[in-house]
Amino acid sequence: MVLWSIVLALIAVVFTVIYYYNRFYTVFEEHGIPYVKSIPVIGTIWRLFFPKESFSIAMQNTYNIYRDAKYIVQYEFTEPIFVIRDSELIKSITVKNFDHFLNHQASLVGETDPLFSRNLFMLKDEIWKNLRNIVTPTFTTSKMKAMFPLMRNCAKRYGEILSKLPDDQGILELKDIFTRCITDAIASCAFGISVDSMTDRENIFYMMGKRANNFNKFALFKITIARYLPLVYRLFRLKIIDVNVDKFFEKLIADNIREREEKGINRPDMIQLLLEIKGKSASGIELTNMDIASQAFIFILGGLENVSTAMCFAAYEIGINEEVQRKLQDEIDDVLANCNGEVTYEALMNMKYLDGIVNESLRMYPIVMVTDRLCSKPFELPPTLPGSKPYVIKKGGYIQIPIYAIQRDPRYFKEPEKFIPDRFIGDAKKEVNSGAFLPFGIGPRMCVGNRFAILVIKILLFELFAKCHLKPCEKTTIPMQLNIGTATMIPQNGFWFKVEPRNVR
Repeated sequence: MVLWSIVLALIAVVFTVIYYYNRFYTVFEEHGIPYVKSIPVIGTIWRLFFPKESFSIAMQNTYNIYRDAKYIVQYEFTEPIFVIRDSELIKSITVKNFDHFLNHQASLVGETDPLFSRNLFMLKDEIWKNLRNIVTPTFTTSKMKAMFPLMRNCAKRYGEILSKLPDDQGILELKDIFTRCITDAIASCAFGISVDSMTDRENIFYMMGKRANNFNKFALFKITIARYLPLVYRLFRLKIIDVNVDKFFEKLIADNIREREEKGINRPDMIQLLLEIKGKSASGIELTNMDIASQAFIFILGGLENVSTAMCFAAYEIGINEEVQRKLQDEIDDVLANCNGEVTYEALMNMKYLDGIVNESLRMYPIVMVTDRLCSKPFELPPTLPGSKPYVIKKGGYIQIPIYAIQRDPRYFKEPEKFIPDRFIGDAKKEVNSGAFLPFGIGPRMCVGNRFAILVIKILLFELFAKCHLKPCEKTTIPMQLNIGTATMIPQNGFWFKVEPRNVR
């Protein structure tokens, strides 16, 4: 009897869950909104932990189910997610009606994970707005120009190293090289320290940076807990970042700040720019040492892995397209001839073909595959299809903008699976401002460090292809095959190429 009671109770629970879950779908059917059926209670979030295909392809397949809809609905657990497919609606949500969608969904708790949770991406409402107003001036053109020599010195060194490799060491996996190069650039440009990750291959800065970016399934699980069960996250004082990594970067930045303040050290890097606005306030908010530490640390999280991967994808497309590589190197040679052998900031930023390559690479392989917004006050979505009804998202509603899928949509980009840098040359602003080109997000919540990332990518590509030529080898995977089982976009077999020196200068 006890066994049968348990069985009947379980059956009742299952049917109750299914009944209520089906009721969730009913309202969307009444409004004519297409939705993705999924596992009751769990929704589609299982794909992160038990993937059958790469996350980017899964997202693109969902995006393409209803090609004519402005938006569709899918579930994460019992929460409906509005996946926006229309570029005009995206601009309306993120720019025109930004006051309805101020925040990201991120809900990490500052007192348990301050280094991770006090950066601009994680902060919300007035705290975010005030801090952004304080921090944004550190990313102006003049500030980037002042920092440029640090980036160029690092990039030149790696170009020289790669151009002088013995022939039997010329076949390389680029991700390792570029991650080390980006590590050294970030160490110099953001933290004001000198790191040589090619010679000292296991230096503490590089190793801790790698550990900070190790977002394995356990880290994804903790992020999921923070988002959906914040009380549990607080109760168990969970941390996304490894405790030792946290302590290392907190101490590194605190010691760096103290030494500068005590000795009057001034250098053109990100910590210095943040120190210059320390104590300045906006609506009573002042930039503290922990705020500085958190903004600097985001360069490790947002830059080390993401920017090095973006660099790899750009180099991959250049390496497998001989004509693209030739045109880029011709442009590089012209610039060097006109700059007495050393590129200037102005010359680099005026390189149209290099700019087209970087933009096209970011279109095909965006740094972030999806972004989101949390509804802060009710907003009426227009009918998603002809004949359907408008739908009002209530406060707390959640939307996703599938960047990867949008940037591969033939409605917005002709022949989207082809690498065509020329689409961003000429009337480039039309493509960049179309509302469908979103590699760093859009609107006031756009990544504040996008200029820094683009500048680093450009100077590294410049110095690499000024001195080296990339050729596909037996290990080069053509076409690109993305990895299954990771939430980030990486290839299955790495970025393998034969690196040869150029005899130009």
